[in-house]
Amino acid sequence: METTLFFALLLLLLISLVVLQTRRSRPPNRRLPPGSLGLPMIGQSFSLLKALRANNDQEWFKERIKKYGSISKLTLFGHPTVFLHGQAANKFIYTCDGNTLANKMPPSLSRILGKKIIVELNGEDHKRVRAAILTFLRPEVLKLYAEKMDKEIRNHLDDHWRGKHEVEVMPVLKVLTFNVICSLVLGLEGGPIRAKLLSLFQEMTRGLLSVPINLPLTQFNRSINASARLKTVVMDLIREKKTVLEKNQAQSHQDLISHLITIQNENPKSTSDDEIVDNVVGLMFGGYDATSSLISFMIKLLAEHPSVYDAVVKEQDGIARNKDLGECLKWEELMNMKYTWRVAMEVLRLTPPFFGSFRRAIKDIEYGGYIIPKGWQVMWVSSMTHMDANIFPEPSQFNPSRFNEQTTTPPYSLVPFGGGPRICPGGEFAKMETLTMIHYLVTQFTWKLSLKDNSFRRDPMPIFNHGLPILIFPREQDHAMI
Repeated sequence: METTLFFALLLLLLISLVVLQTRRSRPPNRRLPPGSLGLPMIGQSFSLLKALRANNDQEWFKERIKKYGSISKLTLFGHPTVFLHGQAANKFIYTCDGNTLANKMPPSLSRILGKKIIVELNGEDHKRVRAAILTFLRPEVLKLYAEKMDKEIRNHLDDHWRGKHEVEVMPVLKVLTFNVICSLVLGLEGGPIRAKLLSLFQEMTRGLLSVPINLPLTQFNRSINASARLKTVVMDLIREKKTVLEKNQAQSHQDLISHLITIQNENPKSTSDDEIVDNVVGLMFGGYDATSSLISFMIKLLAEHPSVYDAVVKEQDGIARNKDLGECLKWEELMNMKYTWRVAMEVLRLTPPFFGSFRRAIKDIEYGGYIIPKGWQVMWVSSMTHMDANIFPEPSQFNPSRFNEQTTTPPYSLVPFGGGPRICPGGEFAKMETLTMIHYLVTQFTWKLSLKDNSFRRDPMPIFNHGLPILIFPREQDHAMI
């Protein structure tokens, strides 16, 4: 009883402090956007979370736009927020300098993922860390890792697909993307440390869109604790790799951590150990959910559209016929999978991994005839342009041919990987992994959906409610690579 009373009083104190802070953050006599801030700290958080988890987020956003227009105010995850949408908003967000609009996640997300993750950094810090990461993720370097990724994916197919009659796609692909990250980013092969990292990572990500109340037994609290333990493991890996590299017992380019340590040794100002830890966790988050989501939805839509599936098979069979048995895919072959990647881009248009993101106003900003006050959070729904009929005719239709001429797509309208100087540095990594996996799937298997109901929710990325089970059948072809 006393414990319950203590936590109730603590929660009341927390809410009171937030109320006071919220009132202080409401600038008087300003041309604020229309809308309501709602209840202190909570505001519209529960309403948005409910819509995301029911896959009704587009309707939620449309209703808000219908009521208030393309700019409005609300409260999300404990902070007063300005909501933006549209092609002009995308351009404004992606091109605005860090002295006006800072890259800033909600404090609840940065508390879990890390304050030194690249999407939190601005100005020279952002350029410095981004430059270090891009030295590993640029195409000419990724070419060196095509064979390693190829072998990881073929091992995955042997362990989780071959010999099976039914596969639950999304959970299995999350295992794949996590193992690829462990191999290429952490330099960590299979074993108990991988299993421990996966468990901690899954617990950490469960709280990313939870209400940010850091009390015992809350999901937010469990996620913070899991994040701390996960980062301890990553820091231990960094120390081990530093020792191995100092003794010349490993290559500097064998994984991302070793690569960043080498850059750090050459230029101590490039990245700190804490920055390496936070950005490794950030890449884990992006690569784990975003890529598994893309491949899962490709598998679903290929099953639902036989003509598109046949065209992908034709392209991939042509590549497979020119290879020796067991030969790994080369980078140049991946880049020739042009139709398959157009299918992937259409999947990303329809179901982008990220519905939008957040920034923080560094100073008062005039936008759309209103003032975005200094210190306020800015949320924009970048993916709503994907469903704009003025940009993409019949936007609800799955039609990869709309990307036959990519120059016809207006700038800042298709932004699954962001845009401008803030474009995702891991885009080419995701492309390489996606194309490799699809190649081996369509050249070795056929499949059909097991369920009629393959609905999904966002938490925060798209997740199939039933995991997307499929029935799989081996292809008997001379050129199939086994």
